[in-house]
Amino acid sequence: MKGFSYLGYKSLVRQWRGVLITAPSIAGLLIVLRLAGLLQLLELVALDRFFHWRPPEPADHRIIIIGISESDLQKVGKWPFPDAVIAQLLEKVKQQQPRAIGIDIYRDLPVEPGHKNLVKVFQTTPNLIGVEKVSSNSDRVGINPPPELQKLGQIAAADMVLDADGKVRRGLLYLESKNGKVVPSLALKLAFIYLKGKGVVPQKAAVNPKYMQLGQAVFVPLGENDGGYVRTYAQGYQILMNFRDPRKSFRIVSLTDVLSNRVKADLFRDRIVLIGSTAPSLQDFFQTPYDHGLIASPSRTSGVEIHANLTSQFISAALNERPLIKVWSDPFEWLWILFWSGVGATLTWQWRYADKVRKLSLKKVGILILAATVLVGSSYVAFLWSWWIPVVPPFLAFAGSAVVIIGYVAHTAGVIRQIFGRYLSDAIVPTLLESPSGLKMGGERRKITVLVSDLRGFTALSERLSPEEGVKVLNIYLESMTEIITSYRGSINDFIGDGIMVIFGIPTSQEDDAKRAVACAVAMQLAMPAVNEKISDVVSLQHLEMGIGINTGISLLGNIGSEKRTKYTAIGSEVNLAFRIETYTKDGEVFISQSTLNEVNSIVSVDSQREVKPKGIRHPITIYEVSGLGGEYNLFLPKQEQVFFLVPEEIPLQYSVLDGKHINDTLYKGSLIKLSAKQALVRAESVEAAEAVLGINNIKLNFLTPHNPGEVSEDIYAKVLEKPADSGNFYIGFTSLPPDVKVKLDTLYKSISASG
Repeated sequence: MKGFSYLGYKSLVRQWRGVLITAPSIAGLLIVLRLAGLLQLLELVALDRFFHWRPPEPADHRIIIIGISESDLQKVGKWPFPDAVIAQLLEKVKQQQPRAIGIDIYRDLPVEPGHKNLVKVFQTTPNLIGVEKVSSNSDRVGINPPPELQKLGQIAAADMVLDADGKVRRGLLYLESKNGKVVPSLALKLAFIYLKGKGVVPQKAAVNPKYMQLGQAVFVPLGENDGGYVRTYAQGYQILMNFRDPRKSFRIVSLTDVLSNRVKADLFRDRIVLIGSTAPSLQDFFQTPYDHGLIASPSRTSGVEIHANLTSQFISAALNERPLIKVWSDPFEWLWILFWSGVGATLTWQWRYADKVRKLSLKKVGILILAATVLVGSSYVAFLWSWWIPVVPPFLAFAGSAVVIIGYVAHTAGVIRQIFGRYLSDAIVPTLLESPSGLKMGGERRKITVLVSDLRGFTALSERLSPEEGVKVLNIYLESMTEIITSYRGSINDFIGDGIMVIFGIPTSQEDDAKRAVACAVAMQLAMPAVNEKISDVVSLQHLEMGIGINTGISLLGNIGSEKRTKYTAIGSEVNLAFRIETYTKDGEVFISQSTLNEVNSIVSVDSQREVKPKGIRHPITIYEVSGLGGEYNLFLPKQEQVFFLVPEEIPLQYSVLDGKHINDTLYKGSLIKLSAKQALVRAESVEAAEAVLGINNIKLNFLTPHNPGEVSEDIYAKVLEKPADSGNFYIGFTSLPPDVKVKLDTLYKSISASG
């Protein structure tokens, strides 16, 4: 059991090695880039998009803004407003008994007239909060608060925290000045006053005494590396702002309307009133996640609206359980990045075969897009539940892993298939290398179609070539045939000298296996003229001819051999029959069995049929000569009619029967009496000598010299044809002619055909 588990583990690692290497590598790279801060701005932009996509929330009617507009500035005619104007405004507001008043206007120096009146209002309004600008850096200058309010402790900070791109995404609870003084933010101070009236007071959180709690809401301070931030400024007590849309979530009335009594008499009652500038000329504006300007200048939000937003966040969290934005810890974020890196690697690793990479279909692209959409969508859904989890690093990890795997496969698949394709087909390689059981001994029984091709007389012809020339000729032939076989999705199982064994139906059977096999055979024969033309550019050699036999049946498929030497192949009588059928073919012929004909009968064209009794087969079988295939293939062999002419002088010859590769010792004599372009009619010395070769496939013959019977030509190989002839005669088709003999016969045929 341990051995099985170990082998299974090794197989699994081998099968997914690309994912196991790529996913952590790309994830690690993205984590390093993230920690270096190179992805921070992209992550912040993604956060902004989530705010934009989020459904709008209802306005918070607990907060009213009195905005100082451009129209107000024109009517008053002066800025800063005189203290009298501010005092009059505060009196109007006080009359409606608001819960708290925040004045987001710096007023550290008197602006006459009316300063005494303003001081009096300050001293008689305990729920009024003024602001100062707190500077925690030595190189920045702060702005002092109104002295009277400072004495009363009614002061808060109006500072904003800006990100590197100038946007406000964080809010302050407290901050510390450079002299060590802790100052609450304006929003928090106003929220404290409002919540106190609701019976909610700040307390230390049970989960951590350093955290502040209001009601059930625990405010976890933002760390410098939380969310998408990297080494950001995190001094004081900061939280992520869970923005409503700042420009739509609060009612804004103008200062002039309040002074002119054009607002409802109870508009401010029990509410928080914030007073601040909304006039563009006063430049108290900032960018928030809702402010963007891809085409035009970016929009901006007034500072008083941002304070209102943060105030609303405090009281909504305490009273309405409106969630605060939370972040994952670094280890969870790293796992998230690794997970999506693994998804990208896994999806593309499954498409690692060379043909699949080249054919990256719309379906596969759609799967990648769908996965990326799930990534972004899951981060967005998490944001709707107030979780800010990374989206840019995992997205880049997903895309990076996919690109690396595709690039790796595109670069190496050709080399791998070129190497393995010399021994096995592209279809078998993944079966052997990737399947957990691919390398195990054994197999299965399955219906396949076997194609066997063989060159006629190449062995004899190659003896007249140098070894280098012979190999070069054979490679030209095999390269051309391999391309055709591959195009018809055949699996080259073996090269047997100048023969090829091809299996259709592995690694999986398909309904058109037999049709593709027959179409492949016809295409191979049609390609032979081009092959011979290429060969003629290399060596001077007579044209090669090929025969092909095809059979369909149930065979045993699998890894056969030993643990040290294994071969994936097919064995059985059906495979042997394909080899036997091929032996009956002559130049340019394709013969198929009855079982193959049954599979392709609807579209095949058959020229002739013959009954044969192959070696090892008990009963005679019928084989069929294919001349073409219709349907979607539309491939047909050209017809070559053999025209015979009487030779002026009969050519004496001797012949013997070939039994497989063995030459029978019995010699028969006869003479060649008729000749065509590729065939001849032979008269045997006796009827018995003629009958000795009838039904025999192959013979070896030699021409005799009339005046010197002991002198014979080089060996000539031919196939006995089943063509009717007079008693004592038989037809042959030449399969291999020595160059000298071929020249003489060609010359003789041209001469007698011209005179005939």
